[in-house]
Parts: sequence; C-alpha cells; structure tokens
Amino acid sequence: MTASRIYRNPVPTVDIIVRLPDERVVLIRRRNPPHGWALPGGFVDYGESLEQAAVREAREETSLDVRLVGQLHTYSDPQRDPRQHTISTVFVAVAEGEPVARDDAGEVGVFSAGELPRPLCFDHERILQDYFSGRHAVD
Repeated sequence: MTASRIYRNPVPTVDIIVRLPDERVVLIRRRNPPHGWALPGGFVDYGESLEQAAVREAREETSLDVRLVGQLHTYSDPQRDPRQHTISTVFVAVAEGEPVARDDAGEVGVFSAGELPRPLCFDHERILQDYFSGRHAVD
C-alpha cells in the first residue's frame, strides 16, 4: 500500500480594474488585513467562472454593475498575497455611476494614473502600472 499524496494548489482569485467614463479607476480601501488600497476582487467560488466572479466581486465591493471588456493578465507570483499562494486573473471592466463601499471595502475612491493612493496591497501597484502603461506583465 502506498501513502497517499497531499497536493497543495494555489487559490484562484480575480481582480478588476473598473474604469469609469472619465478614464479614472475605482479602488477600495480594505476593511480586513492586509490593510491598504486595492483593486476590487476576491476569491472565485466553486462552480463559478472567472468572469462571473469578477462581476460579482465588483458589485459586492463597489455597488457598481460592471461590463467586462477584457483580461489584462494573470499574476502568479507566490508572494503576491501574504495570506496564501493565489493566482489572480485581472479583468478590465467599464461602469457608470457612483461607487459605494460595501462588503470587504471600508472605503471606495476614484483615481487617475497620477494620483494613486498608497499603500496599495498585494501586487496591485504593479498591475496598475501595467494597465496604465498599456503593457502586459510577464511573471
């Protein structure tokens, strides 16, 4: 009889760059650790597609109904989240309206490329640099 193997796998997540008509992006100030500003996003639920998770997380944290317009990149650095190894697929979405902080968001803000708040959590500074520069990252 052989010993069974235990496999540990990264956890899938999504992050959403929510772009408003004036080209500014919506960020949330996290209510839970790690604290700081972040893109709306979170964990993918079992039975949910990445796209469904992105729309749900954006609505839960910003109250906005978003329309996904594409994927930016998938970020997989094992150190990107201090809580555990995650792999995040980043979507770009458009929305209209006034965002309102809900769920894990303690506060919500709207920012242009030159006025991003600090600190940004996880690898979200890199993600936003990639987005605003028009390049796709390579891990």
